[in-house]
Amino acid sequence: MQPDSHVPSAHPAAAAASASSAGDAHEPLRGGFTSTRFVLVEPSHPGNVGAAARALKTMGFSRLVLVAPRVPQVHCDPEAVAMASGADDVLAAAHIVPTLADALVGAQWSLALTARTREYGPPPGAPRQAVLDACRQVAHGDIALVFGNERTGLSNDDVERCSALAHIPANPAYSSLNLAQAVQVLAYELRLAYLGEGEPGAALPGAGTEQGGLATATPLATSDDIERMYVHLENALIALDFLDPANPKKLMSRLRRLFARSGLEREEVNIVRGIAKHILMLKGKEGGK
Repeated sequence: MQPDSHVPSAHPAAAAASASSAGDAHEPLRGGFTSTRFVLVEPSHPGNVGAAARALKTMGFSRLVLVAPRVPQVHCDPEAVAMASGADDVLAAAHIVPTLADALVGAQWSLALTARTREYGPPPGAPRQAVLDACRQVAHGDIALVFGNERTGLSNDDVERCSALAHIPANPAYSSLNLAQAVQVLAYELRLAYLGEGEPGAALPGAGTEQGGLATATPLATSDDIERMYVHLENALIALDFLDPANPKKLMSRLRRLFARSGLEREEVNIVRGIAKHILMLKGKEGGK
């Protein structure tokens, strides 16, 4: 399987299915609708995968990515097809990849959904605020919403790989939310935000910077560029004896949280990698690439 070659781009059949499912020629089912991927990490139950596909189609989305599902051919599973209930085209077009890193290839920004408080990782926000951030980011390229396993949710490593974190403020006395229900909540909020703004990101503050009275979009770093930056930076810190690989504690986790708050631009990632490269050169270490 070569997931990198096809995950970042919208599947043509899925995009067409998204447009035809809307039933309203005036809805701008492009831009954010085709640039947003919904990622389910290690889903256990085929029925939940099918129900998630249905949730996406009802809101005009079509890009579903499955990371190491428990049932390898889940898009063909009878229970999944039954629960898709007419959204079997979205289910059939789902991309299956082995890791979250593969699912996020080419994504400019990603949002992790979690049901519990995390010591590390980006600070959490409510879905409504999170989708406003999504609108700003989707103006620059693909974005991803990441949902965890039904039983254990997302691992800390998965959360730290994402740009932002959201928590659905359910009833604290009974906060058990089904995976497909969580997908439905976020898809609904995104639909309202995208349709309310026409072209996602076009009229929201923060979508660009002002120069001479004109808004100019600043290219943001992709998820894979940022991950390479972290590897490069970690190698440099080890070379400086600032980070002990045998006892790393939470240094890289804290640095990830720091950078996650900034919304890294491509040029900023290049600056950090340039610093790391120079450190490694001075220390006579490999890893300047």
